[in-house]
Amino acid sequence: MEGMTRGELAKRTGLSTAAIRYYEDSGILPVPARIANGYRSYTADYLVKIKFIKDAQSLGYSLKEIQEVLQMLGQDMEPETLRELVRGKITEIDERVKILRSIQNLLAGLLQTPDEEVHDYLESFRPLEPN
Repeated sequence: MEGMTRGELAKRTGLSTAAIRYYEDSGILPVPARIANGYRSYTADYLVKIKFIKDAQSLGYSLKEIQEVLQMLGQDMEPETLRELVRGKITEIDERVKILRSIQNLLAGLLQTPDEEVHDYLESFRPLEPN
């Protein structure tokens, strides 16, 4: 496959051209080669990288984390190293789930609080009336 323009890459990936430019400017994606007419020429590996970025974002990775992983993937990496990265992310997600469950339980408890206690609590936020 021949190279694509940024517009073609945007259409094929569902990203905006501005997002692609941002990824290049921030170093998440490498800056592509330019062809004789000065246009950037994106190769098929950009499709793979952008799919990775979108998938990683949907899994909760930040752009900084994605950039770090892409840099690691661009080097010589063993499959076990990649598995360790994934295990670490699973551990982080488990911790977030625990925190969210705790918040959920706290909120559910609030729903069981008698109205009088809720009213007293809300009153503590209201300004005092002048004497």
